[in-house]
Amino acid sequence: MSLLRSYRGLSKNARLGFGVGLMAWGFIGLTWSDSVGEKLGIIPSEKEKKDLERLKPSITVVERDQ
Repeated sequence: MSLLRSYRGLSKNARLGFGVGLMAWGFIGLTWSDSVGEKLGIIPSEKEKKDLERLKPSITVVERDQ
């Protein structure tokens, strides 16, 4: 049985609870990941920060005549 079929087999309330739980897990991860990383000693170096900044896409705004 595929994972999608198993998910669809859940009741409506179970799917809602699963979705809310998944979103809460993501919110907690985004909110607390920096502070937990500092406590565990997992702090990115300046070189790693520079590499990430280089990989980040840049957005250029172009004015259009209307």
